[in-house]
Order: sequence, then C-alpha cells, then structure tokens
Amino acid sequence: MSGQGPEAAADSDPFRIDGQWAVVTGARTGIGRAAALALARAGANVVLWGRDRAGLTEVAAEVRALGRECDTVGADLTDPAGAESVATELAARRRIDLLVNNAGIISRGPAAEVSLTEWRRVLGVNLDAAFLLSRCFGTAMLARGSGRIVNIASLLSFQGGVNVASYTASKHGVAGLTKALATEWAGAGVGVNAIAPGYIATGNTAPLRADPERNRAISERIPAGRWGEPGDLAGAVVFLCSPAAAYVHGHVLVVDGGWTAR
Repeated sequence: MSGQGPEAAADSDPFRIDGQWAVVTGARTGIGRAAALALARAGANVVLWGRDRAGLTEVAAEVRALGRECDTVGADLTDPAGAESVATELAARRRIDLLVNNAGIISRGPAAEVSLTEWRRVLGVNLDAAFLLSRCFGTAMLARGSGRIVNIASLLSFQGGVNVASYTASKHGVAGLTKALATEWAGAGVGVNAIAPGYIATGNTAPLRADPERNRAISERIPAGRWGEPGDLAGAVVFLCSPAAAYVHGHVLVVDGGWTAR
C-alpha cells in the first residue's frame, strides 16, 4: 500500500491490488462503473455506492463475474447526515483500503441566475461528500498506516467554464482538497490524489454532445480527435490505487486526450 517503499513491491506486480476493498461512489454508470470494473480486474473487491441499491444490480453482477466480491450501498450524497451514517457503519464492519470519490452532478445556467439552493446542492455532492467520505474512511486508513483515495476532479479544476459556476467552484475545491489531505496524510501512509478527466461521454456531458455546434468545436480541439470514453480513465484509477503510485501524493492527473496541451 501507499506507506510501502519500492522494495515492498519488488517481488510482485505493482499494479495489482488483490484482496483489497474499494468503495466507488456514483458507480452505476459512466466513470464510476468503469472505475469499479477496472479495480475488480486488478484484483480488488468492490463496494458500489449509488443513490439506491436497486440501480447497482447490473454493475454488481459484472464485478462478481470477474471473480470478485461485491457489496452495494444506497445513500443519497445530498443528505450529509445520512451519507455519513452509512459510511460510518460500512467502515465499522469492513476494512476499506481504497476510496474513489467519483459521484458528481452538474447544473448549467448563467451564474446570475443560479439560486443558492442549487449552488449548495452541486457543491454538496461534488465537494462536501468527497471530504465527508475521505474523513470517514480515511480515519481507519490513518490508523492502519495504509490506504489510497482518488478524487475525480475535472478540467474545470483549472479553467472557468461557461454557465457552470457551481460545478467549476466545486471542482477547483476537489483539487484543493486533494492537495490538502495529501499534505496531512502522506507521511502516515495514506495516498490522496485526483484524476481530471477531459471531455468524456457521460450523462453529465450529454447536453454538450447533443448540441451540434458545441460538439464539433470540442471534438476539433481535442488532439486525440475524439471524446473520451469512461474506460479511458481505467488505467489512471488503477495506477493511483496501486503500489505503483506509492510515492505519488497530492497529484491531479489529467486524462484529456491532449486538451490542455493544446
């Protein structure tokens, strides 16, 4: 795990995470589903976290088909008290080695028209929940001296965006939270990093892809020549959760098809 030096992984595949338990939020579709399956292929057992357990049945079956154990958790991250209660109970009954804070929502509209209620809803899921779950599961990781946390940031952790003020603010916050936790926890053996996806074909980006002009403008600016797919993030997730990233702390890894290089 993260507290181990390079010699600890010398006799084994540093990208394997066999037998560890990972929690993945927003695991029903998109990036969360891809992350859960990638971790399972790398040897991890997975706890799938969604708003309701019924929606996780299909992904759970896919994880088990890979020969891994799988649990499901239904808890709405817009309800901090409820989410904390579920996380606390889960941490008490199962050792959680890995946490992927993927769940996120977006609200589109001019900043001058965004209500405080909507602002808080987006920050609650994207930023507050990431902190809350990191604290709940990170406490046990710190006590053990090992663990990995991967937050899902965004290109809008670095840029302003258009008509997505709350989302942009939340993702800037995710990048800052990642660095803050890494600064505090790296010496205790807990690795905290983030992935900043580029334009990925998920439900959150469906309105952009449905707009012919915006879709074309985005596609033409991506050096890779295409929108990303959730599976394009699989390697980054496994890497940051594995012993191969034992000396990687507080990093925001951009996976964007070259967007930021242009």
